[in-house]
Amino acid sequence: MTIGFIGLGIMGSRMAANLQKGGHSMVVFNRTREKAEPLLAEGVRWADSPAELASQVEVVFTMLAHPAAVEEASMGQAGFLSGLAPGRMWIDCSTVNPSFSRKMAAESQAHGIRFLGAPVSGSKDMAAAAKLTFLVGGEAGDLEACRPLLACIGSKIIHCGGQGMGASLKIVMNQLLGTVMAAFAEGLVLGESLGLSRESLFEALLSGPAAAPFLSVKRERIENGDFKHADFPLQWLQKDLQLATVSGYETGVPMPVTNVAKEIYHFAIREGHGEEDFSAIYDYLAHRSAGRST
Repeated sequence: MTIGFIGLGIMGSRMAANLQKGGHSMVVFNRTREKAEPLLAEGVRWADSPAELASQVEVVFTMLAHPAAVEEASMGQAGFLSGLAPGRMWIDCSTVNPSFSRKMAAESQAHGIRFLGAPVSGSKDMAAAAKLTFLVGGEAGDLEACRPLLACIGSKIIHCGGQGMGASLKIVMNQLLGTVMAAFAEGLVLGESLGLSRESLFEALLSGPAAAPFLSVKRERIENGDFKHADFPLQWLQKDLQLATVSGYETGVPMPVTNVAKEIYHFAIREGHGEEDFSAIYDYLAHRSAGRST
């Protein structure tokens, strides 16, 4: 099978590599060709546009940063939807809001294309090890047809329901990821201002009932002040918090905590933390606190 992959960032590059390791012929496109070079060196083919990619493949995967990028790649002037033959499959692994995912499903249907919204849960290391979890929204039959492909990339598949349901679960997960990280960072800063050592705070809090498991993974980054080479860039988590608030607005659900967290991350981006790991929200809050105390 020939597979097209669009979006070769932190996660997408590793996902595409695992599809190739699974024995599939690959055609890729990325906004900057440089990120594709390691794959091209392994025999993956390059397409100069999403439309050119579409003419060569049976399945298209997209793993893009935000809804606007997904819409441009699929429906823009050189978008792939118009180039895919009827009956082909589009699997969107991007983190988008549910209403947008349903919109892409409807556009796909209008072109005779089958669509799965299949965002992933997991880190870049899990992507490299093909241990991601897929959160899938779409027709059960389409999922079964694509299950062998998803198995090349992930170790678990959760069928969440119809179109948009995979995006719904991913937005809830990332809403919690962002708000919990911000609250934990704020707690650390408060504890340190009260004279507690960071070591004692970590030892007590991470073994206590209020700590999410992922926070233990962030301990080393915070202790070393090393937020570069992000597992998940702060700017994209802020984007996901924004999408969560959009979803809350669309469904009439108040999102006061998420709205505040979203703005805190926005301030951190303005001070240069956007490309750092999202745990850098601690660094932002700590420096803001230090600035106020001098």
